[in-house]
Amino acid sequence: MAWLAVLLAGIFEVIGVINIKRLAMKKWDAMIYLIVTFSLSLSLLSYAMQTLPMGTVYGIWTGIGTVGSTIMGMVLYGEPKEWRRLLFIVLILSSAVGLKLIS
Repeated sequence: MAWLAVLLAGIFEVIGVINIKRLAMKKWDAMIYLIVTFSLSLSLLSYAMQTLPMGTVYGIWTGIGTVGSTIMGMVLYGEPKEWRRLLFIVLILSSAVGLKLIS
């Protein structure tokens, strides 16, 4: 159950970051979504840390947030999709999987 909380926390983190971008575009409803999604993300992160190692949970959560935000930036906002960015996304994902495997 704690690993599901980490996954959901990462997803809410990505949604929160998307709303930061929307807020920068003067879409003021994004502020409500930003507060709600970051609150959910941090609550789930806190729950997961009750039973899982802090470093592992935080590493995976930030990995999900980084990879998810980068991919969503590419898909939603036309950010560059060059091979080097994709290579480093794979490296981040590999690191997150490695942390999971040794925990």
